[in-house]
Amino acid sequence: MGLLELISPRTYGLALATALALWALCVFCRRKRRPGEAPLINGWIPFLGEALNFRNDPTKFLLSLQQKYGDVFTVHLAGKYITFITNPLQFVYVTKNSKYLQFKELADQISTKAFDHPTTLNLPDMDENVHKAYQYLLGRPLDVLSDSMMGNLQGLFEKMFSQATDWEMGNMNKFCFSLMFEASFLTLYGKDPSAVDYSIVEAIGDKFNKFDASFSYLAASVPIELLGAAKSIRKELISMFLPENMSRWLGASEVVQFRKDLFDMYEVLSDRNKAAHHFAFMWASVGNTIPATFWAMYYLLRHPEALAVVRDEIDHLLQSTGQERKPGNCIHLTREQLDNLVYLESAINESFRFCSSSTNIRIASEDFILKLEGNQEVSLRKGDLVAIYPPILHMDPEVYEDPKKYKFDRYVEDGKKKTTFYKQGRKLKYFLMPFGSGISKCPGRFFAVNEIKLFLVLLLTYFDVEITEEKQVGQDKSRIGLGILLPDTDIAFRYKLRN
Repeated sequence: MGLLELISPRTYGLALATALALWALCVFCRRKRRPGEAPLINGWIPFLGEALNFRNDPTKFLLSLQQKYGDVFTVHLAGKYITFITNPLQFVYVTKNSKYLQFKELADQISTKAFDHPTTLNLPDMDENVHKAYQYLLGRPLDVLSDSMMGNLQGLFEKMFSQATDWEMGNMNKFCFSLMFEASFLTLYGKDPSAVDYSIVEAIGDKFNKFDASFSYLAASVPIELLGAAKSIRKELISMFLPENMSRWLGASEVVQFRKDLFDMYEVLSDRNKAAHHFAFMWASVGNTIPATFWAMYYLLRHPEALAVVRDEIDHLLQSTGQERKPGNCIHLTREQLDNLVYLESAINESFRFCSSSTNIRIASEDFILKLEGNQEVSLRKGDLVAIYPPILHMDPEVYEDPKKYKFDRYVEDGKKKTTFYKQGRKLKYFLMPFGSGISKCPGRFFAVNEIKLFLVLLLTYFDVEITEEKQVGQDKSRIGLGILLPDTDIAFRYKLRN
């Protein structure tokens, strides 16, 4: 006998009537559009709204709404009302309204939930002082960081020399993670000199990846208790950064040392609180850079003509600076020399265009009217979100000719960096947005790009590299809106020392 047969018709009818009544209540009580507000798309599913359609294919979904409602519209997504600005000529009106469209509180909410650290907003001058640390990601400190990263990467590559006299097989994503995670950690946090042959990847790499797989759920306020072992893994990762452990590490970067000294000034912060803040910074340092490195390498190897041009550019630079590329010779490139590798940078930017999915989001601090171009005005309610979704820009055929095609030299013109792109015949201020915009722009973006450049310079200088599988790697949708998309699978490749 089936379950439905055990339920009396009266009970079944009552349950159905109750469900329909609740659905009708949700529909009746849902938000109504007010005069002056953008067109409102509520969706028919209570609470979720249009969240499922958005998650399935956000670019296609938003473009369909743009075609129907225009460049500005409000969508109900999982209990939030988000007003999307889809015309890149209008983006500047969002970024310049930081008084009313704020980012700080939103970022703090996500970070505290994901990394379990206390807010910095309630401590005197803490938030301002935390931002002062970002000066160590610019100028001379950036040069020091980049030099250290190059030295650490070279040390890791040198360990591979004796093994790669003939073709060595590997998995590309695992390869990128291993090298970039280890080198980045050594560069930022230093190492315990007494720990000989200690590998941070072997120690916490697997735990980091498992936590990273939970990040999007934590950012969406899913309780960590519902995410399996995520809570215990996060606890272990945080414990790595307790003061008793960090005190043994020598060679910490200026930015990390500044943060350590800053947190020590606040007695209200426990050792565990400080460790959680350090863990959050570590994740921010590598969580997007590592998959971005994978995509840059993947697209180059998938396009032999791009690989040849980029490798020739690197070889020419080394030759012009008198540096031999044979194993055992240390390579050193200044920031200016890295900046002059225009085809390498263009190839990296092109991979960003394909794989970045960072939603630029702000929260309205009060009811106000957002003034846009052409005397257009949009009324916003306090607590509403305003969003820019860059993949719409990145795949706009009016901005980028043949946008679905990988063109490694798309950002080069007459041998120089190309920074002029147009929409409706007008030059765009924002044409590539992997790192956010305005007050939410990633402070570590220059170091991140340098890391990827250094990795590719050393890889292509020392090794011949080939993909050995025909399959195409797709994008994992779990991080949509939160940064660089992860690959949905790994792919086999091989490498050997160049002659």
